Amino acid sequence: MVRESIEQFSLDLIFAVPGQTLDDWKHDLDTALTFEPDHISTYGLTFEKGTPLWKDRERGVIRSLDEDLELSMYVHAMERLQEAGYEHYEISNFAKPGKRCRHNEVYWANHAYFGFGMGAAGYVNGVRTLNSRNLHEYMRRALSGEPTAFQSETLDGRERAFETLAVQLRRMAGVNLAEFEQQTGFALDALAGEVVSHLVEIGLLMDDGTFVALTRQGKCVADGVIAKLMAVRESD
Repeated sequence: MVRESIEQFSLDLIFAVPGQTLDDWKHDLDTALTFEPDHISTYGLTFEKGTPLWKDRERGVIRSLDEDLELSMYVHAMERLQEAGYEHYEISNFAKPGKRCRHNEVYWANHAYFGFGMGAAGYVNGVRTLNSRNLHEYMRRALSGEPTAFQSETLDGRERAFETLAVQLRRMAGVNLAEFEQQTGFALDALAGEVVSHLVEIGLLMDDGTFVALTRQGKCVADGVIAKLMAVRESD
């Protein structure tokens, strides 16, 4: 039905749901592929503090899946979707050739973007803004000519560089060292050279002198890799 009216569509799938088995996940992926979506996103379930799901886990009503099983699900997604002709171009995102999400690629490059509308976020000239989430307040501000953003944050150059590193590492292409220095004003080696070298030594990152990117093993623990790099920012 979607194909009749919309040329391209994407599916978002969540794995590691309490009670889910690897066979369940395989079936989900196979079923999704029968629709031949242009783009598929796969996300491991996150328990956000304060949500009903998080509270249920705290009370023991539900249990998180075993980490090894969650890892098996992610590895299967990588293998199955690439086998089906999808390009694994970002940690959680797969696309048919030429069907990448250009909108999100701006975020993952940490380039500037404007935010229009209630609750929209923007990032221009190193300043992050967030528009009011209250409809009446948003309309009042917009109609009176006031800024629609109710909060903003200005990042200094070093903070922007570390943030750029964190989001660009999510891409399969990783960090282009020359472009990174041109974009941020910092050489990656100067920012976190020792940690990068250590992560290369233990097989989580690869560095060919032009790009630094996650290895296959690194993709499986990407949040931990990025956390180690961000820790350098806190220690200095």
